Amino acid sequence: MTEGDNMPGEDRAERGEEPAGAPAEERKENGDGKMTVPEPSAGAQEVEFVHPEGGWGWVVMLAAMWCNGSVFGIQNAFGILFLSLLREFGSEDDADLRFKTAWVGSLSMGMIFFCSPIVSVFTDILGCRVTAVGGAAVGLVGLLASSFVTSLGPLYFTYGIVFACGCSFAYQPSLVILGHYFKKRLGLVNGIVTAGSSLFTITLPFVLSGLLERVGLQNTMRVLCILMFVLMLAGFTYRPLLPVKPGNTRTGSRFPPLSKMFNIHIWKSLGYRIWAFGIPAALYGYFVPYVHLMKHVEERFGKEASKEVLLMCIGITSGVGRLIFGRAADYVNGVNKVYLQVASFFVIGLMSMMIPLCNIFGGLIAVCLLMGLFDGCFICIMAPIAFELVGDKDVSQAIGFLLGLMSVPMTVGPPIAGFLRDRLGSYDVAFYLAGIPPIVGGAMLCLIPWVEARRKRREKEEALNKEQDVTQRMMEPEKAEPEKAEQEARRKTGESVL
Repeated sequence: MTEGDNMPGEDRAERGEEPAGAPAEERKENGDGKMTVPEPSAGAQEVEFVHPEGGWGWVVMLAAMWCNGSVFGIQNAFGILFLSLLREFGSEDDADLRFKTAWVGSLSMGMIFFCSPIVSVFTDILGCRVTAVGGAAVGLVGLLASSFVTSLGPLYFTYGIVFACGCSFAYQPSLVILGHYFKKRLGLVNGIVTAGSSLFTITLPFVLSGLLERVGLQNTMRVLCILMFVLMLAGFTYRPLLPVKPGNTRTGSRFPPLSKMFNIHIWKSLGYRIWAFGIPAALYGYFVPYVHLMKHVEERFGKEASKEVLLMCIGITSGVGRLIFGRAADYVNGVNKVYLQVASFFVIGLMSMMIPLCNIFGGLIAVCLLMGLFDGCFICIMAPIAFELVGDKDVSQAIGFLLGLMSVPMTVGPPIAGFLRDRLGSYDVAFYLAGIPPIVGGAMLCLIPWVEARRKRREKEEALNKEQDVTQRMMEPEKAEPEKAEQEARRKTGESVL
């Protein structure tokens, strides 16, 4: 025994032999202060952390709600801006211009998701607050610059890239920060937050139509800059609560090593891999109605048809669906929440195929109501499923990589639909094809609960086998002691005979 081992705890504390970084509470609980491995302390903090389930979290929820509303409200109302852009830079009958203009909205939506893996890294390094505020500021600059362009080309950069990248940096932290304040109510809170985009989707088409008639396209975009400025202020409310991962601690530099910046651990989960590739597979037709439904209504029912009513129907029922299914998700155990997404994809796919079959405007309204309801279901439970698959610590990059993979189908879907319309003369085939990917992707997601159940059984068996091995090794010395005593007795007997 060393001299230090015989010293009282107080003397050792005075001489600084207590392990660096060990919390005072742990020294009190452990008594002798011999904790030298940092992992148990980190695990203890994780177990001890209790989500507030309210308090300042309600303010954060409202700020995140404004984020979802301002970002996706503007994106979902691009169908209104689409028609105005056609009139501003050419003619609505110009097929080539329609194709090029559709790329502006698709590029913007795609960039929001394409930047998400990078945003998740910045969120882990800089925190939710800095990332969200900086992103909102960039989005404000991009939208303001878009209001001064005089041709379609610069919009690809100002609106499709700068504005969209800023929205991406502002959007993803709003999903991550909710997990700092809520756990039992996470589904309901996500439903309320994502309902913000529904609220804006309902109101913005009417507001934009009125603004475009009175002040024109450029001034309308400047009015939208007010939403981004408020979003920048809302980002200051994102105060983090979860303890920092041990791998993210600074070691002389603000940025961790590259190997720790990108979380490869989440890809070891087969359930997450299925989820991360199944959802993008389902989304190749998701954004098509938001871009081309307005033009389809004009061609089918005339320019006098109330196009804004359809977006309003989608927005209203989407908001209702997010509240209903968000609350329902809190009562569904574990990864079984994914079945709600499966049902939503099946219904969305069928409703997309029903759009060309609606020869009366009332039928189209019914289709949009159902599509919006289950669109809300898909949106509101995306973050809760990510928390179930990878846990609180890894959820930022899990969501980031998923949104990044979603960028490809969200970007290429609408231009392909516009291309088919120009070649075939109508949107019928485009809407039929847009309904197939959601059904296929939803079928893939059905595998996740089975995969996760098998993984848990395997981990339980491994833990049981490990416990049995430890017990067996502990019993071996006990068995060896009688044998050793017997051998010793025989040896002494032999010596006495000699």
